[in-house]
Amino acid sequence: MSNPLERYHCQMALPGFGTSSQELLKNAKVLIVGMGGLGCPSAQYLASSGIGTIGIADDDTISESNLHRQILYALEDIGKSKVDVAAKKLQQQNPSVKIIPFNFRVTSANVMDLISEFDLIIEGTDNFETKCLLNDACVLTGKPLVYGAIYQYEGQVSIWNVLQKDGTYSPNYRDVFPNAEESQVPNCREGGVLPTLAGIVGCMQANEAIKYFTNPEDSLAGKLWMMNVLNGKTQIIKLRKTSVQITGLPQTVETITFEQLMQKKDHFEIIDVRTPQEHEQFNIGGINFPVEELQNHSDYISDCDRPILVYCLSGKRSAEAVRKIKNIFPEKKVFSLKDGIQKLHYK
Repeated sequence: MSNPLERYHCQMALPGFGTSSQELLKNAKVLIVGMGGLGCPSAQYLASSGIGTIGIADDDTISESNLHRQILYALEDIGKSKVDVAAKKLQQQNPSVKIIPFNFRVTSANVMDLISEFDLIIEGTDNFETKCLLNDACVLTGKPLVYGAIYQYEGQVSIWNVLQKDGTYSPNYRDVFPNAEESQVPNCREGGVLPTLAGIVGCMQANEAIKYFTNPEDSLAGKLWMMNVLNGKTQIIKLRKTSVQITGLPQTVETITFEQLMQKKDHFEIIDVRTPQEHEQFNIGGINFPVEELQNHSDYISDCDRPILVYCLSGKRSAEAVRKIKNIFPEKKVFSLKDGIQKLHYK
């Protein structure tokens, strides 16, 4: 009978690692939220290193534009659930680890229950709303969160909210990016990204998770690692705690898909929150109120009897618009069109 630890011989041979560290990994429970460009390499290396339980959460399906950087997927997987395909391939990679797929969107309604059974969370998301939600949930529950971000040629990694020896916690996402929800940085589809960068940052996230369980003194807690793959430069910035207080979870923006909209289009009051130029070039109907001017149209919004559906190119501006409308009219039912109209626009 083969030695079950033979698979991990090379890492166990490291100075100070050995059987004891491998046992720590075997008992560890890690949740990865987002199985895209960061989640794929992170999950692969965590599975190969012997993390005992790996949860993977994502409600997305695989598209052709994912394939250049989301390396768990192939052409025959297009249209399938990311977590279902990833779970099958990760289990094939290492049958001795437990893979738990969560095929749903992580929201303010389910995040606390979702993270409760895991020791550490890795976020591989591409939107600020989910990054903030996961951060706040981890702060409220005292769990560490491995952060990763990529844009074009630049990537960042850190580990937030790590319990220190003096009983305090290391800086979290809000300490570094206090107004992240208001940012309008394009996603990978809009701004572009080099695929190797996703692999590097995803692997660094897996590395932070492994270090957290086996060698926490050398983690990136209180530090932000940054890399530019174009010129090869890396740097580490020291971070500090601020006075920001987290007392609750931000409410998740409700979304509907284009297919759902088409089934009940007459059910909604539709607002395009792009610029007039964008609206004139291509639109799917509705009135045009740019997101920057929504406050000038509060009377119109107040008079809306039907649920409101707002849309933009990618879903970022529409999510911002939903938050603005809900702040003024909390009783209104307001939805954002998931992923915007970019796939329709560029057909």
